[in-house]
Amino acid sequence: MLHIEIPGVGQLALEHLVLDVNGTIALDGAVLPGVAEGIAALHDRLHVVAITADTHGTAPHLREQLGIGVQAIAAGNEGAQKLAFVESLGRDGVIAAGNGANDVEMLRAAAIGVCVISDEGAAGAAVAASNVVVSGVEALFGLLQNPARLVATLRR
Repeated sequence: MLHIEIPGVGQLALEHLVLDVNGTIALDGAVLPGVAEGIAALHDRLHVVAITADTHGTAPHLREQLGIGVQAIAAGNEGAQKLAFVESLGRDGVIAAGNGANDVEMLRAAAIGVCVISDEGAAGAAVAASNVVVSGVEALFGLLQNPARLVATLRR
């Protein structure tokens, strides 16, 4: 668990990291450099789960390659399915990361929503729905490995 005290916000007890796949931790179905290492560095603090409509058919490989849970969702109404998954984990204990329009609801619902901008870009609505915007997945992992950075960004 990752405990973070954010002035003006309060104490957060984060248990889960929910990662969108395409555009966040993968590009065109291939896992981005640094993702496996970033996840491995967090395994003792956060339960990491990838959530995907499996556009590229890579969900089974993600389980093996990254050693994380993978929540496959059906095509259509992905935003509502991602929201339901975050709610099933308990939104107050979730940090969620994504970049697409179908990530907006989970980004808003999570205790901390992070928009990850990579080569795929990011939907404007995902940027607006997030508490934090980062310039790539390695920056996301850096925030989680150094929570004082989150405090500096989110304090009020």
